[in-house]
Amino acid sequence: MLNIVNSSLMTGVVPSSFKSAVVKPLLKKPHLDPGSLNNYRPVSNLPFFSKVLERVVSQQLSGYLLNNNLLEPFQSAFRAFHSTETALTKVVNDILLTLDSNSTSVLMLLDLSAAFDTIDHGILSDRLESQFGISGLALAWLKSYLSERTQCVSYNGTSSIFTAVKYGVPQGSVLGPLLFSLYISPLGQIIQSHGIHFHCYADDTQLYVPLKADDKSQIMKLEACLYAVKKWMSENFLLLNSEKTEMLVIAPARQRHHVDQVTVTLDNCVISQSSTVKNLGVTFDSTLSFDQHIKEITKIAFYNLRNIAKIRSFLSTADAEILIHAFVSSRLDYCNALFSGLPRESTKSLQMVQNAAARVLTRTRKFDHITPILASLHWLPVHLRSDFKVLLMTYKTVHGLDPSYMSDLIKPYIPTRPLRSQNSGLLMVPRIKKKSAGCRAFSYRAPFLWNNLPADIRQSGSVDAFKSKLKTHFFHLAFN
Repeated sequence: MLNIVNSSLMTGVVPSSFKSAVVKPLLKKPHLDPGSLNNYRPVSNLPFFSKVLERVVSQQLSGYLLNNNLLEPFQSAFRAFHSTETALTKVVNDILLTLDSNSTSVLMLLDLSAAFDTIDHGILSDRLESQFGISGLALAWLKSYLSERTQCVSYNGTSSIFTAVKYGVPQGSVLGPLLFSLYISPLGQIIQSHGIHFHCYADDTQLYVPLKADDKSQIMKLEACLYAVKKWMSENFLLLNSEKTEMLVIAPARQRHHVDQVTVTLDNCVISQSSTVKNLGVTFDSTLSFDQHIKEITKIAFYNLRNIAKIRSFLSTADAEILIHAFVSSRLDYCNALFSGLPRESTKSLQMVQNAAARVLTRTRKFDHITPILASLHWLPVHLRSDFKVLLMTYKTVHGLDPSYMSDLIKPYIPTRPLRSQNSGLLMVPRIKKKSAGCRAFSYRAPFLWNNLPADIRQSGSVDAFKSKLKTHFFHLAFN
């Protein structure tokens, strides 16, 4: 295997057998109509050995891009230390600070049609060479990887004949997502040239801009940016779907009447406001309260919990705990850093889910006191789990284990004169105007929670040590 990999890298040739894929269409969401082809995602199943070779190249290519600072800072997909949670934390932080300054925010979620399948190989090769400095044998290998690919479609036990693939990168491959990110990297410069904030996660692009009720210039700027984005995509064989692009206007309830009529025009298509939008798996609402998202989590979690309860008598405690963590706890914890600072009433239903899960796992009665049960399981209450996530992200940011855009949100505390506290690892807590918005922003919430930790926890030498000490600290807060 080592000889084959090295031979491929030294000759710049990918074996043809490594470039044949079996495409198995998967429904994007369970409730979609299986009779519509648009509802399927074509996932390519490639030979295992080809993925080993791709992994080797991906690690070398990622290291080269990282060491030379060639990656788009606000692209969070397929990168170490980056995730949907860091991306959403950054976006929500910026929007909350906008609300704190008495402004409204417009959030646009752009929808690309079949993004991975329309990439032009010639444009991608030229971009790799001109923009990223990849040349010689490395470029030859990547061109070989992209060329002469074949695929067949397998569905319900029936397969088509193999046909040539002239465009796109295979979904389900190791290199495909990284190459796609490099292909769309010029988008960042186009958006920033219009003074618009943005964040990308693969082909999910979100634009957001502050808006004053009596100022139309920001909407005009946003429309000009959207026109430039759509024009660039057309020139690069990508399709921005105007009809599926969504807009959410986020404003305090008392200011809603000033922005109710705000619309954006894209390609002669008027994009009206949505009451809620799905953003990287989290439902955003017009006040950023996450009430709708919490309702959806609660509904799905209770549904799964009822199914687990039906078979609980047949499961061991260890197996039941695995199921509960897979289908219930994972939903409570996904992007729960966004819940930190919310009123306890808002997350009450999530706590009810956790309580019910603890009762199912331990097989205790409905009216038994829940606190001893949670303590015996070492499960922190929901609000502390959110704070735990914020502090874990803060620790990683302080130690350079989070994206650069997260590091920009917090600053070390430097006293104006020598003090004993100057070496205790404190962070500067910014001033805010509104407790309803500003105190929930990561740039405020993280330093506030961090500075209230004991010094020995802040100064932990590793992530594992920090997590262990922090959990013990929160456990005493919750149950003692």
